[in-house]
Parts: sequence; structure tokens; C-alpha cells
Amino acid sequence: MINNKPLTLITGANGKTGSRVAAMLQKQHYPVRLAGRKKPSSSDSADNYVYFDWYDSTTYGPALKNVDHVYLVVPVMDMNPEAVMIPFIKEALWSGVKRFVLLGSASVDEDGPIFGKVHQSLKELAPEWTVLQPSYFMENFTEGPHRETMKQFGKIYSAAGDGKIGFVSADDIAAVAFHALTDIVSHDTAHIITGPETLSYGEAAGMFSRLLDQSIQHESLSDEELRNSLIQAGMPQDYATTLAGLDVFIREEGREDQTTETVLKITGQNPVSLEQFFRQHMQ
Repeated sequence: MINNKPLTLITGANGKTGSRVAAMLQKQHYPVRLAGRKKPSSSDSADNYVYFDWYDSTTYGPALKNVDHVYLVVPVMDMNPEAVMIPFIKEALWSGVKRFVLLGSASVDEDGPIFGKVHQSLKELAPEWTVLQPSYFMENFTEGPHRETMKQFGKIYSAAGDGKIGFVSADDIAAVAFHALTDIVSHDTAHIITGPETLSYGEAAGMFSRLLDQSIQHESLSDEELRNSLIQAGMPQDYATTLAGLDVFIREEGREDQTTETVLKITGQNPVSLEQFFRQHMQ
């Protein structure tokens, strides 16, 4: 505790949500420690930085010193993050951490791949916990993979077919995370986090075409085509197979065709729509 406010360790501090969660905490004068293998770009954030590597347990102790709450982001493209994250969680508990907030995915259940075993361990071990399960990020269209294909080819590629998705902004996810970390009473649950509407990639492409006054089209791929393209882009084979499989769930089972009131109920603000978001970020 610093001035009666909990010290929060942010893993994935340079990521889409981690950087935003840190900024929100700092704006409200909550002490933060930013953990990662690379220093944040802003000098203010760099002052609170500690070197951290999930795969080097000697970095855990310095990162956890005097920490009360932890924001957990799984290591990138690791199919079995529990191998490093559960030992970290146990060390964190031993060092006095009370509350954990994990960034998961709306597409992955508690018994599912990647996030599932970490989710289960928090329920079993942590005195206070929350798991965030956001839908697909709106930022994928403005700073992620779809941005490049839209720019170069006027295309959005997916294996999701006409399946609908409740796209959500990283700002709205981070706002829920902020409350999960700072509310006096721990949430002790999983939150499905979505935007205000569901859209297919084809519907999103039509909207972008109108806003940009240029043709943007959705090109449907088979799951095998998507998997192979991800592998060619450098993604590990098992991870690419899992991601392509998630698109199949969207296409065939409507896995992401849902909206929730999580953002409004927890933050008091309505989530931004994809059109509002894209208008704000058009280049």
C-alpha cells in the first residue's frame, strides 16, 4: 500500500490493455509497477518499470516486492502459459498479493485452451480475482493485422464466414479492468466484455467502405487457409491451429454472437460502437 492505495503490478505493460490500464491507474493516483522485457516509451512510465520475463523466475521477486494487486496478461503465443503463470501466481500469493485480474477471451471457456488452466488456478488459489473475457478487439482494424490487409489489398481475411462478433475497444476493456483492480469489493467472477452490437466481418467491411469512401471487402477463407497464412506469417503451428479453430466456432456455432452490459454496469459508461471507434481512428 502507498498512501492507502494498493500497488498494482501490470504484466504486459506495453500491450493494448496493459498500457491503458496503467494510464488509468496513474491518472487516479494509484501506484503502479510496469513489468516487461522492454521499457515503456514514455519517461513517466519508465520510472515505474521493472524488468520481467515470464520464462525467468528470478525476475518474479523484484517485480512482486510490496505489490498488492496484479494484472495478468499471458505470454504471447504460448499454448500452455499455465506452466509459468501458476508458479508466478503461487509466488505472488506467498509475497502477499491479494488480488489478481486476468485478461482472457470471450472465445475461451474456463476449461478451454491457453487461458483455461490459469483461470481455474485463480478461482482455486486467489483470495480475490477477476477474469476478463473480451470479444475481439476493435484495434485489430486500426493497428492490428486487418489494418495492413485493408490498406494494401482493400481486404479483411478471416475464416469466420458470416458469423457475428461483438467487437470491443481496448479502452472499454481497460476501464473494466481498472474497476476490477480498484473496487473495494473484489468481483470474484468472469466478465464477458463486448461492444454494443454484433457485426460480421462482411458488415464491418461495408461500414469501412462507406466511411473511407473506398472498397473494403471481406474474403472468407477456410480454416486451413487461415491456419497456413498465420504459420507463414511466423506464428507457431499449434497456436495458428487454435486461432483458426476459433474462427470456425464463430462461423458454425455463433460463439461470439453476443452482447453484454458489462461495460455499462461496471464503468457507468456505454461501450463505444465500431463505427464510433473507426471514425475516431480513421487515417
